[in-house]
Amino acid sequence: MADKTAKNPKRQWGAERATAPMSIKHPVPSLRKIVVGRIAIIVTIFAWFMYVITTIMREFIEGDPGSLRYVLEAVSYVAVVTALTFSALMYLLARQGALYRFRDHIRTPRGPLDQHYDGADGHDITVLIPSYKEELDVIAKTVWSAALQEFPSKRIVLLIDDPPNPTNPDDIAQLNAARDLPARIAAALDEPRSRLEHTSAVVHDELEGAETAPRDILSLVAADYGYASEWLETMACEHPLVDHTDAFFVERVLRGLAGDLKLTKIALDGALDQQQSPTPTRLLQLHNRLVRIFSAEIMVFERKAYDSLSHEANKAMNLNSYIGIMGKRWRIEKTPSGQVLTEVGAHSECDLDIPWTKYLLTLDADSMLLRDYCVRLVHVLEEPGNERIAVIQTPYSSYRGAPSRIERMAGATTDLQHNLHQGMSYYNATFWVGANAVIRRDALEDIVEKQTVGGFEIRTYVQDRTVIEDTESSIDLGTHGWTLLNYPERLSYSATPPDFGSLIVQRRRWANGGLLILPKFARQLRERRYRRDRVLHREIWLRINYMASIAWASAGLVFLLGYPYDSRLLSPWVILAAAPYFLCMASDLKYSGHRRTDIFRIYGFNLVLLAVNIAGVVKSIQQALTNTKIPFARTPKVQDRTAAPGIYVFIPYVIVGFSVLTLIRDYQAENWGNAIFAATNAILCTYAIIAYIGIRASLVDMVLGVVNWLYVPDVPSRRQLKKKEEEERAARRAKGASEPVEWERILYDGDRRLGPDVKRKNDLRRRITPR
Repeated sequence: MADKTAKNPKRQWGAERATAPMSIKHPVPSLRKIVVGRIAIIVTIFAWFMYVITTIMREFIEGDPGSLRYVLEAVSYVAVVTALTFSALMYLLARQGALYRFRDHIRTPRGPLDQHYDGADGHDITVLIPSYKEELDVIAKTVWSAALQEFPSKRIVLLIDDPPNPTNPDDIAQLNAARDLPARIAAALDEPRSRLEHTSAVVHDELEGAETAPRDILSLVAADYGYASEWLETMACEHPLVDHTDAFFVERVLRGLAGDLKLTKIALDGALDQQQSPTPTRLLQLHNRLVRIFSAEIMVFERKAYDSLSHEANKAMNLNSYIGIMGKRWRIEKTPSGQVLTEVGAHSECDLDIPWTKYLLTLDADSMLLRDYCVRLVHVLEEPGNERIAVIQTPYSSYRGAPSRIERMAGATTDLQHNLHQGMSYYNATFWVGANAVIRRDALEDIVEKQTVGGFEIRTYVQDRTVIEDTESSIDLGTHGWTLLNYPERLSYSATPPDFGSLIVQRRRWANGGLLILPKFARQLRERRYRRDRVLHREIWLRINYMASIAWASAGLVFLLGYPYDSRLLSPWVILAAAPYFLCMASDLKYSGHRRTDIFRIYGFNLVLLAVNIAGVVKSIQQALTNTKIPFARTPKVQDRTAAPGIYVFIPYVIVGFSVLTLIRDYQAENWGNAIFAATNAILCTYAIIAYIGIRASLVDMVLGVVNWLYVPDVPSRRQLKKKEEEERAARRAKGASEPVEWERILYDGDRRLGPDVKRKNDLRRRITPR
């Protein structure tokens, strides 16, 4: 699967050494921890209230405000403090909800799970893995983690979104390898599946109608569990350990499943030694579980091979294209413009027969699932009372053992978000997080939007109006009366950005779109009130904070960094209002396996991302004004890292320089509160530049940014274009060649001209413009 000649990535000083992830089940929080969380919420509210009373009201009622400038400063300062305190309060509220859920969660035992799926009728799932130019070993681990899910009937589809006809040799090799991957994995599963299906027939024949299980059948089932465990152990030993994700795949995906099977074998051997046996029904369930683990239908689908499907450059439409053709039979027809899919009846011959499945599992190509992700999450969906849950997921955690400091810190923020998303479910404020989710297909049919483009019906289930398509779809589902749920365990993991350039791409996408979804959320609330659904204020607060807090937090931090506020506005109450947030976050970092002191590193981490967050918010405003879609951003590579846009590297240096100047000014003015704040920003932002960006890398990116800004491509003039065209005509006349009439295209498309000479010149200009 992976390149065995690859070398381990260079490990930075300060990176993470331990590779063992946290336990699957969250530890039960103590009563002391829960009480302290409540006190933190009360202290935050009380301190903010006291700040408003003692500082603002005192200055305006008991004292003399002095000037209009001071009044405006006071109003803006209290607005900034209120916005930041509100975000801190929402963090504490979601955190408290997570503690309640971890306290109350009871894991379903193995026996009831096996009994629930006994017979396998109606339990089918399609796993959709959207992929765009992903490395082969990354996709392989993702597909393997899905293929080894112990679900009755699973169909794994790798949705390759690469250009279907590349010309670059490396791209051709990468695409062909991705196309061949499902067949290779299916072939590898053939050996254990064939053996287990053979013995399954024997086990079923012997146990059908039996009152007790024969000892030889019990021994056969135990031997099969031993065989399956050894097969997985062999695969784990042969897999190369190139990086920390390989270590996770080997230890948690392969050996985790092997250990689970080995434990069952130990139990069956114990029954043999004690001259006892499970019931025939239970023994059948155990062997059926083995067969399910190694049975999977794995295939590839490329939407860009068909002109009748959307070619929009985003993950949402990649998913929508396949979901839209499920449950139907299709014939591939060739036209002069390309291939199209035509629906045919049940008794007609077809090229593609895409089955309908009750559940869908969307899984990012750089994510991995633990062994019982599907069985546990679908089991919750099928419990009485959960019929209106549309999406269930486990918010992904980060892989441990990150070789770079920035990847470790991005992983720490990911683990914090995991806990917060768990808490949001306590208040019915769950958002779909797109890295992984089990989706009820009927719910998607409720929110589908249909349109006709070029004579073909395009179905949109997951909205692509914004680049945070999962967040918008969460609002759509709520509008139609569906709910979402986070399962309170760690069953999914996903990669975090390994360098500053790729981090910018991710965080700019996260910051873009939340403001655009707020009006849709307001319409959802009106719809729910019309249906007389119960809507809690805490749900509204948490949802608004999730969608819009990046905007006001970034703006507030810019004001605090850049404007010299009057020292009279700073009060110990402000510090007391912020203290519970930082102390609880430090505790959460320790709980998630990180360091309490990472709270300072995360602050510096957010400082260097300040410009990125603001850019995402500005993009949202631009999109609202222009009513255009924002495409997924892709950045070029510089050797082994992603190049960062120069402006985003330059801004952190500006923050450091301005903070130093502010420190000097406030020190001379004896404005000690602002001086300490400026010194803290200067120190932590300097550390973040050195640790997360790198001095050398930042200089390279800034130089490249200036060069790209100054570079003007050599566009041919009209005279040069006309001369080129005349030379081509003369060459054709000299050869006596005439262009053949594209009669098929003309009959199919008709006249595709844009206008007199416009399309022709534009095409010629594109062909000869240097890249």
